[in-house]
Amino acid sequence: MLSIAIVILNWNGKNYLEKFLPSVVQNSNIPGVDIYVADNKSADHSIEFLNLNFPRIKIIQLDKNYGFAEGYNKALKGLKADYYILLNSDVEVTPNWITPIIDLLEKDKSIAACMPKIRQYHNRLYFEYAGAAGGFIDKFGYPFCRGRLFNILEQDNGQYDDTIEVTWATGACLFIRSNIYHDFGGFDSSFFAHMEEIDLCWRIKIAGYKIYYSSQSVVYHVGGGTLHKENPQKTYLNYRNNLFLLFKNLPSSRFFYILSIRMILDCISAFKHLFSFELKSVFAIFKAHMSFYKHLNKYISYRKVNRQKINKQKYPLCPRSIILQKFFLKHRVYSEIIK
Repeated sequence: MLSIAIVILNWNGKNYLEKFLPSVVQNSNIPGVDIYVADNKSADHSIEFLNLNFPRIKIIQLDKNYGFAEGYNKALKGLKADYYILLNSDVEVTPNWITPIIDLLEKDKSIAACMPKIRQYHNRLYFEYAGAAGGFIDKFGYPFCRGRLFNILEQDNGQYDDTIEVTWATGACLFIRSNIYHDFGGFDSSFFAHMEEIDLCWRIKIAGYKIYYSSQSVVYHVGGGTLHKENPQKTYLNYRNNLFLLFKNLPSSRFFYILSIRMILDCISAFKHLFSFELKSVFAIFKAHMSFYKHLNKYISYRKVNRQKINKQKYPLCPRSIILQKFFLKHRVYSEIIK
């Protein structure tokens, strides 16, 4: 019998646990499935709430807030299961959300990880920002999704009711083989939060494995539960981690060209925020670049060790620029980009 560990990372999310854990418990009652809550040293009585209301859920208590990336690394260390399902605390799952994806992974051993269809919790007919119907990366390194182009979210009309290979799968609900997670070192703790799942998926793809999306499983995600999209800390992490992502994984043939373009585009973005008097965002972008330079030695060493693998990869980026597609050609949805 397969063993599956659903692991929910929590930090001061008692209200989410109270609201969404019942759906996880109700819809995950199948043999071999265990539910864990890994707590990042919450101060909102999350542990007491779990002990009182969900005594069968297993608790992994961490000694401080390690963020998303290292929090999961710490929680999964030594946790034995065939598959991990990394699930955000602000996700409502639906009946039969586990079996279709596990069946897919069992049928094709080359698939390392898979994600379900992600819809909005508060606007349930629409895709949700964090993953939607599968993740991709454009030619200049900007992540985007089928069903979500920047802040434009599509209504789910069945246009992505398929099972396909994608570039990255969302960390909001990530099914992954446990041995793959550990063989690749899990998430990069330098990221702290945001894009660490894209980095892990890219590293996995470089090694020849596949990442998939399946519409046969559907979940509903609140999103922005830890950091609101307008929070300067989120801006900082997104800009910084995107540079980390590209520096680590771009093949040498595209490395200097794409990073140079991104530096220019980040400067343009900073000036746009400046002219809009969004000074906190300007500072966040500047801080992101300073942190990127601070970590350069680490990632230069990483590229030296992994140079051969990185340069042999089948180039995973979409050949189009989503900035050009959206802001100049006025395309608003994925189907218009790929024409």
